[in-house]
Amino acid sequence: MDPAAHFVFGTHDEHGFVASFTPSVTPHLAEWFLVREQFEPVPHQPRLFRLSEPERDGPRRTRQAVQDLRRLGYAVHADLSLDPATSVSSPRPALPDGLLERRSRLAQAAASRSPQRSPAPTTAPPSARPIPPKPTYAPTIHWAVPGTGRPR
Repeated sequence: MDPAAHFVFGTHDEHGFVASFTPSVTPHLAEWFLVREQFEPVPHQPRLFRLSEPERDGPRRTRQAVQDLRRLGYAVHADLSLDPATSVSSPRPALPDGLLERRSRLAQAAASRSPQRSPAPTTAPPSARPIPPKPTYAPTIHWAVPGTGRPR
């Protein structure tokens, strides 16, 4: 084990996947990190934490905790089977039949134009009030004849 390690991960016969921290890390800080990585303290064993629900993809979750702590800059020692740098992670599960085709159709539908929207007009819209055409004839104007009305 590396003497400069801050955290140590491994397997335990009784507790399953376990983690511990070295004296180079303060206990409350180590507990804070390990609890957020889904480890819980082991009763009556100081500085020892076990993975909660190890049957629920325990090796992957433990490798993820090792990787997360290393990204934060901590030196982490892990068993070979739990070290993401040396172990081969299991391949991602294949998508169920039909799911890939459905996702493809959804992506194509999202990228295409909706049939509910009308196409943009190609010409200018008509004005609100049309201008009447010019008359072809001269309009006749009738003037009133003077003197037909009452005298003033």
